[in-house]
Parts: sequence; C-alpha cells; structure tokens
Amino acid sequence: MYQIEEPTYFLYLTIIPVVFVLFLFVFWWKKRKQKQFADTGLIDKLSPEKSTFKSFLKIIAICLGLAFLVISLTNPKMGTKLETVKREGVDIVFALDVSRSMLAEDIAPSRLEKAKQIITRVIEKLGSDRIGIIIYAGNSYPLLPITTDHAAAKMFLQNANPDMVSSQGTAINDAIERALSYFDNEEQTNRFLFIVSDGEDHEENTVSLAQDAAKQGIKIYTVGVGSEKGGPIPIKNNGSVISYKKDNKGEVVITKMVENVLRDIANQGNGKYINGNKTQETIDIIEDLLLKAEKSEFETKKFADYKDQFQWFIGLGLLFLIIDVLLLEKKTKWIQKLNLFNQTEKNEK
Repeated sequence: MYQIEEPTYFLYLTIIPVVFVLFLFVFWWKKRKQKQFADTGLIDKLSPEKSTFKSFLKIIAICLGLAFLVISLTNPKMGTKLETVKREGVDIVFALDVSRSMLAEDIAPSRLEKAKQIITRVIEKLGSDRIGIIIYAGNSYPLLPITTDHAAAKMFLQNANPDMVSSQGTAINDAIERALSYFDNEEQTNRFLFIVSDGEDHEENTVSLAQDAAKQGIKIYTVGVGSEKGGPIPIKNNGSVISYKKDNKGEVVITKMVENVLRDIANQGNGKYINGNKTQETIDIIEDLLLKAEKSEFETKKFADYKDQFQWFIGLGLLFLIIDVLLLEKKTKWIQKLNLFNQTEKNEK
C-alpha cells in the first residue's frame, strides 16, 4: 500500500510535454536552416557522425529525469505491514435522496446541496465511527460501502447527483431495504440510518420497513430539507436555468417537503425527525445524539509504518540526467550498424 504526501506537485509533470514540444520545434528549425544552407547530402558529408537517433535519446533521458524528480517531490510512501487496529464507534449509514425534486431551490443553494452540506459536516465531526452512503430516487444505489475512510466518503458524496440513479421517483423503502444489508457487524449494538430527503415518497410499505429495521436494532433518523411552501424544479444547461419541470398539462410542478412522511418513518424506526433547513442546528443535534450513543469495539486493518520512498525517484531522476550529459550526439559503431535512418544509403546515392 502506498500514500502520496503532496499530490499537488504532480502538476509539474506538465513541464515535460512542453520541453518535448520545444525540442521538436528546435529540431525542425535546425533542419529548415540547414536546408537553406546546403542540400542534405552535403550536410551529411560535413557532419558524418551527427546522430538524429542520439538527439531523441537525449531528450527522452531528460524527460524521464524530470518526471522522476517531480514524483520525488510528491514524497511517495510505502506501507510496510498490515496491522489490525481496535477502535470504538458506531455504524452509520446515510441514505441521500437524489430525486429530481431535490434540485428545487426553495432552500439555498438547493435541497440536494443542503443535504450534502449536512452529511459532510457530520462526517467531519465523527471519530472512529464507520460510515456508509446510499443514494436513491426511484431505486437505491450503493455509493460507498461501510468504511472508516471518512475522506473517501466526503469525496464520493460530492459527486452524488440525480443522473447516477437509473429511474426517477422517490422510493425511501428501497433505501431502507438496502441499508439493512449494509450493516455487516452483528455485534454492533448501535446502528444508525439517517435518511436525508424532502419527504416525497411514492411507495406504500415504507413505514412497515422502518418497523422491521427497528426490530433489528437499527435506529432511523430522518432529516427533512425543503419548505412547506415548496418550489419549482429547475432544468439547467451549463449551470443556467433554462426552464422548469412541467406536468402533463404544461403547468410548472411545485414540489413541497412532506414532513409527515419523514416523521412517521422516524417514529416507527425508533428514531427522531430533524428539520434540516438550519445547517448548524441540524449538525449539533446529530452530533449530540451520536456522542451519547454507546460505542462498540471493532477491528479494522490498516497499513502502518509508512516509509518515505522519494530517494529512489531522486536517484532515478539524477541517473537519467547524468545519462543525458554523458550521451554524445555522435554516432557509435552499433548505431551505425543499425542504420536506423538509412543514412548510409543516402550518402551513397
């Protein structure tokens, strides 16, 4: 296993194609000027040991040297052993509604972005807790299996959008059903499912599934985003609103937060309904209930004893730069035998 300590330095790799293009330009410019000075046959006779192959070999050595030196700046590290670490925490699964109604902007910047903000901020405050993420609309989709990698969770969360789910609608029941299979530790006594949604639900058995989850020891908390007044669902192109979603009669659809549905799910799921329109207040409530939850001990494996490996790349980089210095642009006997550019035949002609 490896780590990259400073990945931003990879941007310097863009120097390499620039250097190569400059070399090609200079090579072309020299050839052009030589043709203006004399014909190709005369130039070959004046400089019989000049090697085009060696010139390309030198620029390749320079590019490789620069590439390895840039990689060394990122300070690659290698994990030397895999060890088991014991941690204490709870298991948390977030079920994020990504249906089209979550694009409504009655809550700034939009219901979906507000939901992402809440989940991201909660993740940042977690300790050793394990988290998983499900997204759902007309059906559910596993975005991230349950894990202790909080950084990966935030990264995957930012990419969540309605296009990631094949069918539209709002099937909270499918999200609950998938969440039941997410919790893989039967010994974990505290398992939480947070459903972040505007409450629109197109299925009838959601409440009964919430009861089943509660019987299995899973507490369901619902977080509502949106207003009772509601708002239209924008249709955007390149970030600009070009229209709003309309029904079969051609009238603009107004989507509203259905708080009662979320309350019923939370009540039957042995949890609590939380109004998520005020971000900080919502985060404080969730943080408080997770802090009060009893932590269970679990085992996780991770690579330890990461050691710096940059010195190998510095060595390789310097080696190729030294090769470039020592490599002369004159032909050697074995290159003459290869006759890569048919120069002997040209001279004879």
